[in-house]
Amino acid sequence: MVEFAVRVYYEDTDAGGVVYHSQYLNFMERARTEWLRGLGFAQAALRQDEQLLFVLHSMQIQFKKPAKLDDDLKVVSQLTEMGRGSFSCRQQVMRDDVILLEAQVKVACVNADSFKPTGIPARIKIALESS
Repeated sequence: MVEFAVRVYYEDTDAGGVVYHSQYLNFMERARTEWLRGLGFAQAALRQDEQLLFVLHSMQIQFKKPAKLDDDLKVVSQLTEMGRGSFSCRQQVMRDDVILLEAQVKVACVNADSFKPTGIPARIKIALESS
């Protein structure tokens, strides 16, 4: 399980000061990117050095409660399944101990040039499974 801190800024909200639904996707994307970076796998380096990209395959989201302007949030990410060329994780956006949003996310590994599916390198699988 990995945690990523997010503060809600004015640009993240609608006119009522409530986080616009699409911003949660950005928060979760940043959390997944920082998860990989924290394991030693910067996505820019993976693309440049190994022609690998991690792309969103699918996502199921449950919006439970709204986040608001100036909230301090955390995105909690936890691996739930590892495949040959994809992995799944549960991501929760939380304020204190309250779950505001929960998502089941599937991420695929693709070749950066062709965008065809490819296997996740063993060292990345091991790091994700250990986190």
